[in-house]
Amino acid sequence: MSDRPSEEHRSGSSEGKGDGSSISDEEWAKFVRDSEREIPDSAPKEPSARAREVTERLRQQEARGVTPTGWRTVADLQGMQERASRRRRRRWVFLGGPVAVAMAVVAMRPSLLPGNPFGVGEPRSAVPASPLPLETAAPTGAPGAAGVAIPTIERPFAGSPALQWADGAAGIVPPKATRVGSLSKAQVEQALQQTRKLLIDANLDPVTLRGGRPETALSVIEPRQKELLELLDTSLGKPDEEHDPVLMFSRFDPAELRLAGDVVKTRGRMTFEAGESASVVVHADYTFVYPLVRVDKDVPTEVERTIVRRVVDIELFDPDKWVVTPGKITVTKYDQEIGNSACDVYDGYLHPEFGTAEPTGAPATGPTTDPYDRSQDLAGHFEGCGVVSRT
Repeated sequence: MSDRPSEEHRSGSSEGKGDGSSISDEEWAKFVRDSEREIPDSAPKEPSARAREVTERLRQQEARGVTPTGWRTVADLQGMQERASRRRRRRWVFLGGPVAVAMAVVAMRPSLLPGNPFGVGEPRSAVPASPLPLETAAPTGAPGAAGVAIPTIERPFAGSPALQWADGAAGIVPPKATRVGSLSKAQVEQALQQTRKLLIDANLDPVTLRGGRPETALSVIEPRQKELLELLDTSLGKPDEEHDPVLMFSRFDPAELRLAGDVVKTRGRMTFEAGESASVVVHADYTFVYPLVRVDKDVPTEVERTIVRRVVDIELFDPDKWVVTPGKITVTKYDQEIGNSACDVYDGYLHPEFGTAEPTGAPATGPTTDPYDRSQDLAGHFEGCGVVSRT
């Protein structure tokens, strides 16, 4: 289910016009800000009595939920936020033969067991693959077959198009910033870097992957987005169907799973454009591939992959025209599609299905899709739980 964005609300009330001043509070506040820009940083900036009076009045108005004409708050945007849709895909049931072969190979080579679970490091691959260039536009179709190969702990991305993808955060490269409307190049760069921080902490940080709290991701979000932050906080603390943290964060139960090796593969792109409300809008579309093994086995040899595609829209508003926290980003939309995770399980974790284990969760009822196909807009995809054609 998705809550569609509502029409933006603007506050048009003003107070304090009967104080005997010929200059309105808003005009005076603008004058003070403009004047301060002309004063060297080394000069003292003690506010005048009039400035202190205006500042205090504006603070009181804001506390009452009233903003002067020409000012808008992020609270006005709460209706714009779209809840993420629940799109999950179960894996195909693979034949037991190839899996048994992989188990035999690893059993003969105990050195293949992974170390540093959920750590960050260089990939270990017996067959080096040339990395793909950065994605600069939407692909025109799904990537071709990567050959028939069974993933192992030594080669967790064998048989996957992700073998040629970037490793972790190296795949999240923002575009070059430029000035947008009233926002400077530096402010646009800040929006891009804050978006990158959110993506890395939400999808790649070892603490987050182990089910920990993604503090960095939460810290870059505009604190005035109280509804969103409260939703995420509840999801992380008490997950259920209506409060599911995997809609924003990639999390695996460390008591059940760990990464096969040290690398998560990443591919996607980030773009930006001028917003309609004195802002810059950043659009991020990235897919993450997680190779996993079960920890409840004496010799964990079976590797399965979960593929998560996340689409996030971020907005950074001009602090001279909005009542916002400078440098913080507003999440206006987030969406996802998860390949190979149990259907209708809402314990706060992703649950890949393994060929040698009994399926968990509800049966898949949706269509079959390719989790590596980044050419389609998620908005047109089936919402529910379907089946993946490959992992």
